[in-house]
Amino acid sequence: MLLYGLRRGALQALLALILALGAGSAEARDPVKVLAFGDSLTAGFGLPPDKSFPAQLEAKLKREGRAARVINAGVSGDTSAGGLARLDWALADAPDIVILELGANDGLRGVEPKIVAANLDKIVSRLKAKGIVVLLAGMRAPPNMGRAYGRDFDAVFPELAKRHDLAFYPFFLEGVASVPRLNLPDGIHPTAEGIAIIVEGIAPLLAKLIDAHAAK
Repeated sequence: MLLYGLRRGALQALLALILALGAGSAEARDPVKVLAFGDSLTAGFGLPPDKSFPAQLEAKLKREGRAARVINAGVSGDTSAGGLARLDWALADAPDIVILELGANDGLRGVEPKIVAANLDKIVSRLKAKGIVVLLAGMRAPPNMGRAYGRDFDAVFPELAKRHDLAFYPFFLEGVASVPRLNLPDGIHPTAEGIAIIVEGIAPLLAKLIDAHAAK
C-alpha cells in the first residue's frame, strides 16, 4: 500500500514537471511578428508613439493573451508605388504576418486605379512568395474625386483580396472617417480614440491569423 502511494506520488510529480516544462516552453516561444505596412494612418501621424495603430494593436493583443509583436512600418505620405519600392527593406524583420494598408495617398492624388491595383498586386505576390500571410486593409476614394473614379478605386481592394484569397478588412477607417471628434483638425488622420476604434475592428481578424500561425 505504501509502495503504491509512493508510485502514485512520483507519477503526479512527473506529470506536474511535464506540465511546468510545457508552460515554460510556451512562454518562451517567440512572439508572432506582425508588420503594419502602410502610410501615415499606420505610422501614427500627429500622435504619441504609444497611441499609434501598431502600438494600440499590440497592446490589445497582449491583453487578450496573444504573444505578438506589431512592428510599425508606416511612412507618412507613402503611396502604393512607394510601398513597393521599400518592401524589401521593410521585410528585414522577417514578419510572419503583414497588415497591408496603402492606397489613401493614391486616392488623394488621383492615381489611376489600375496603377494602384498593379502596385498592390506586386506587393502581395512578393509577400506570398516569401510565405508571409497578408491581411489587406481596404481604402475608399475621397468623395471629391467623382463617382467613376471612386467606383474603380474602391473596387481595387476587394478584387485583390479575392484574387489572392486574402484576409480582408474592407475599410481601414470604418467608423472613423468623416466623424470630426475622431479625427485630428486636418479631418484626415484619426485621433488616438479613432485609432482605438480601428483596432477594435481589425483585431479579431488579425487574432484568427495569429492563432492559426501559432498552431502550426
